[in-house]
Amino acid sequence: MTPHPYLWLVPLLPLAGAAINGCFGRRSSKYVISAIALVFCGSAFAMALGLAAGFSSASAPYYCDLAHWIRSGSFQVDFSFYLDQLSLVMLLVVTGVGFLIHIYSVGYMWNDDGYYRFMSYMNLFMFFMLTLVLAKNYLIMFIGWEGVGLASYLLIGFWFTKDSAAAAGKKAFIVNRIGDFGFLIALFLLIKHFGSLDFTQVFAAVRPLSPETTGAGLLTAIGLLLMVGAAGKSAQIPLYVWLPDAMEGPTPVSALIHAATMVTAGVYMVARSSVIFERAPMAMTAVAIIGTLTALFAATIGIAQTDIKKVLAYSTVSQLGYMFMACGVGAFSAGIFHLMTHAFFKGLLFLAAGSVIHGVSGEQDMRKMGGLRAYMPWTFATMGIATLAIAGIPPFAGFWSKDEILWKAYGASPVYWLIGVVTAFITSFYMFRLMYMTFGGEYRGAAAQEAHGHDAHGHDDHGHGHGEPHESPWVMLGPLVILAVLSGVGGFVGYGNRFEHFLAPVFQSVTEVAQETSHEAGGGMIEYLLMGISISVAGLGWLLAYFLYSRRPQLPARIAASLGGLYQAVVHKYYMDELYAVLFIKPVIDGSTTILWHGIDQGVIDATVNNSATAAREVSDTVRHMQSGNLRSYAGWVAAGGAVVIAYMVWMGVR
Repeated sequence: MTPHPYLWLVPLLPLAGAAINGCFGRRSSKYVISAIALVFCGSAFAMALGLAAGFSSASAPYYCDLAHWIRSGSFQVDFSFYLDQLSLVMLLVVTGVGFLIHIYSVGYMWNDDGYYRFMSYMNLFMFFMLTLVLAKNYLIMFIGWEGVGLASYLLIGFWFTKDSAAAAGKKAFIVNRIGDFGFLIALFLLIKHFGSLDFTQVFAAVRPLSPETTGAGLLTAIGLLLMVGAAGKSAQIPLYVWLPDAMEGPTPVSALIHAATMVTAGVYMVARSSVIFERAPMAMTAVAIIGTLTALFAATIGIAQTDIKKVLAYSTVSQLGYMFMACGVGAFSAGIFHLMTHAFFKGLLFLAAGSVIHGVSGEQDMRKMGGLRAYMPWTFATMGIATLAIAGIPPFAGFWSKDEILWKAYGASPVYWLIGVVTAFITSFYMFRLMYMTFGGEYRGAAAQEAHGHDAHGHDDHGHGHGEPHESPWVMLGPLVILAVLSGVGGFVGYGNRFEHFLAPVFQSVTEVAQETSHEAGGGMIEYLLMGISISVAGLGWLLAYFLYSRRPQLPARIAASLGGLYQAVVHKYYMDELYAVLFIKPVIDGSTTILWHGIDQGVIDATVNNSATAAREVSDTVRHMQSGNLRSYAGWVAAGGAVVIAYMVWMGVR
C-alpha cells in the first residue's frame, strides 16, 4: 500500500460545505448557499478525478492514517481511509453523480423556504457516503453506514410538516436499524475471532481458511449477518418496504440516495467482504436467492403503479436485486458494473421524473399526464435514453451490465438466469408503459392544473404553475443531458471485460475463475444465444407496452378488471405494508389484540418492566434505611461487613 497524505480531504470537503451552510445559510443569499454547496461537492469530484487519473489495475492501494483511535489490549482500530480499485469506482460514482444532482437541486429547490437546510443535508450525506466507501476498516464503514441513514432520515422527511413525509423518514430510519443490528453482530464476531476490523488484517486471516461446504460455521454466520445489514440498506426482501415510501422526499433526494448512492451501500459492503462470502457458500446462496426473488417481486409491483416516482422506486428495488444476484453467484465485478451503470440511468430517470413533475406543477399521477413530448422535448429525449438503458436495449449502458449478470447467473444455475430474464421482460414493459403514459397520446391533466401555481410539495415552479406544461430550466436539463450521455456510452467501459480486469486485484475470486472456466468449456455460442434471448425479451416488453398503452389504450383497464383480485393485490403491493402493520406496528385487529402479541407485550415486555420497577422500588426502600445518619449504626454495618469477609476467608481456607 502507498500512503496518500491528502486522501482525507475528499470526504472532508462536503462536510465543510454542510457545516458552513448549516450554520450561516439562514442569513445568506441563495446564490451564496448554492456556491458553497456546489464548490465543496465539486472539489471532492475534482479530487476523485485526480486520484483516478493515476490509478490502474496494477496500482497499489492508497491509505491515509489520520489517528490512532481505539486501543484495548491487542485490539486496535485506527481512523483511516483506503482507496483501491473498488472504492475508486464508488468514489467516482458518488462524487460525479452526486455533483450533477447538486446542480439539478439548485433549480428544483430554489424557491423552497428551507433551501439552505436542504443543501446542507445534501452535503452532509455526501460526507457520510464518502466515509463509507473510503473506510479502511469495518468500524469506519459503520460510521458512514449510520451517517447515511441519518442523512436519509433528514432528507426523506425534509418537508416534515407533511405527515406522510415525516412518517416515511421514520420508517426508513427504523427499518434500516433492523439491518444495522445484524451488521453490528457480524462486527462483534469479527472482533471476537479475528481480533481486528481492518480489512487487510481480517481478509488475510480469512483467506487461508477452507470454504464451509459441509455445514454452517463462523464465516457463514458472519456472512448471513452482513447480508442482513446489506438487505436493510439496499432494500431487499424483507426489508425493502422503506424505499418506496421514501419517495415522499424531494425528487433530488430520490435520485441521490435511492438510486445512485445510499441504496448501493449494501451491495458495496457485500462486494468488499467477498473474501468472507467466498468461504461461506451458504451465505452466498442466500444472497443470490434473496436478490433473485427481490428482482422479480419488485418488478411485478412496478407494473401496476401509477405514481411516476413509485414506479421508479420499485424499479430500483428490482435492479438492486440484480446486483445481489450477481454477488450471490460470485460475479462481484458484474454486480459493481451494474451498480455503476444503474447510477447513470436510474439517476437520470429520477431527475427526468422530477423535471416532469416540475413541468406539470407537482402532479405525479401518470394517468393525469400524457402528451408531454410536445411540451418537454429535452426531458422526453433524455428519459427515453435512460429507459432504453434500463430495459437492456443495446448498445445502451444497462445492456452490458445486465447481460453480464445474466451470463454469470446462468453459469451458477439456469434457474437464476430464467428468473432474471423474466424480470428483464417485466422491466422493459413497465418502463415503456411509463414512457407512453407520460409522453404519448394527448395531455390529460389540464383540469388538475387550474389555479395551481405551486407544486405538490409547496415550492414555486418559477412562475409557470398556470396553464400548460413547460420544459424545465437548463440548470435542471444540463445534468439530464450529461447523464443521458453516460447512460448511452457508459457500458462500453465493460467491453472486452476491461471493467472486470480493472477490479481483478480486489476480486481474486475462485468462484469467478471457476465460472469462466465452465463458460469457456461450454463454448461462446451459448453466451451469444443467451444474449439474443435477453435482447428479445426486452424488445417484447417494449412491443407489449406499445400495443397496450399506445395502440390500444383502452385495453389495460379491461385487463385489470378481468384479473380482479390478482390485479388489486399487485396495485396494493401484495398488502405487505398492511401485513407488517398488523404483525409489527399496530398488532390490533378490529379492537381485539392478537394472541401472539398480547402474550409478548403484556406477558413478557410489560411484566418485565413492571416487575423490574417494583423490585427496584422495594430494594431502594430497604437500602435507604441503611443511610440513617447515626454513627453507631454505620459502625454496626461496617462490623457486619467485616464479619462476612472474615467468615468467607476462613471458609476458603478450610476448603
